[in-house]
Amino acid sequence: MSLHQLVGHGDIRAALARANMRSSLPSALLIHGPRGVGKQRLALWIAQLVMCEHPTDEGPCSACTACRMTLAVEHPDLHWYFPVPRPKGAGQRLVDALEEARGQGLLERRNTPLRPSYTEELRGLYLGTVQNIRRRAHLRPTMAEGQVFVIGDAELLIPQESSPEAANALLKLLEEPPGAARFILTSSESGRLLPTIRSRTIPLHLSSLPTGQVATFLQEHRGAAADVATWAAKLSQGSIGRALAFLPDGDEMGQLEALRRKAFSLVSAALAEGPTGGYTAALAFPASGARGLVDLFAFMEEWLRDLGAVAAGAGQSVFNEDARPKLDEIVSRTGLRAPDIALAMSQVEEARQLALGNVNPQLIVSGLVRRLRKTLVPKRMGGVRT
Repeated sequence: MSLHQLVGHGDIRAALARANMRSSLPSALLIHGPRGVGKQRLALWIAQLVMCEHPTDEGPCSACTACRMTLAVEHPDLHWYFPVPRPKGAGQRLVDALEEARGQGLLERRNTPLRPSYTEELRGLYLGTVQNIRRRAHLRPTMAEGQVFVIGDAELLIPQESSPEAANALLKLLEEPPGAARFILTSSESGRLLPTIRSRTIPLHLSSLPTGQVATFLQEHRGAAADVATWAAKLSQGSIGRALAFLPDGDEMGQLEALRRKAFSLVSAALAEGPTGGYTAALAFPASGARGLVDLFAFMEEWLRDLGAVAAGAGQSVFNEDARPKLDEIVSRTGLRAPDIALAMSQVEEARQLALGNVNPQLIVSGLVRRLRKTLVPKRMGGVRT
């Protein structure tokens, strides 16, 4: 199998190709931008570029042995790391198990190169993963001038225990890279990286794609109907990876669509007339795995932003265009005010920070819904202004 087509970002690719021809391509890059816009795919393209036997100022040739091996993710000097579920074990057994998990992940990516950027499974880049990177980085390259390490979703270098050990271990590699080794990190939340890591990499921002380009891609590569492709592209906000997660899978709705609806149900619970909405909503969540709430809260922020837009008379700018009648009805029924919605957004961010700290999800959701109710619901609906 070959890597899927890299879509868009032509200007950035051209600049990188010219830098490579001048031998001025940085050895440590941090590609950051919205989730699912092609950051890891671009990182792999850069790896192909520097390993290509006949590169030009337009990019790699895609025909030489090195290019073909890179496109198949089989080049011995290309090492692609990404978050994996934490296996059982400790010490060296855990280190070995993490490498086995990466191997299984690579096999899945070879078999299914076009994948949604969202997963409900908790994953991380653990200290054992960085130990594997460090061990491999000190080996001599097999074919290329130097090895290339692609580290996707690098913000997850800080594991669930909130220990910075993994990030600090990688920092030492970036400070003193062995030989001609190159490191390309990608992140959708670069602010969560250690400042010292950001300072030792050259940042490269990747913007969202035009939604029309995303819709065309979904039609050509996933066979999506034009109306479904346009709907998913708009909701994705210019991200192919996110758009794929909105598409239905057979009779099942896409994972992100299910999450979007769950987020709307929480906002609705906060605006319900009865005071028990928070408790009822919380019971639908497990008592552990709070980090899985982070994406849910992002959707809640989008719903609140849309309600704020409608309340301010700017309904034409909502993200969730397909829900515009519902949004209009909620604002008309509840008398929501834009200033209160701004405060509610900050409360969702507070809940997000609690989720990153792995607080009990039921406590987070129950508390958030109750706080939103106090903020958003006027007294005439049974709420309490604070």
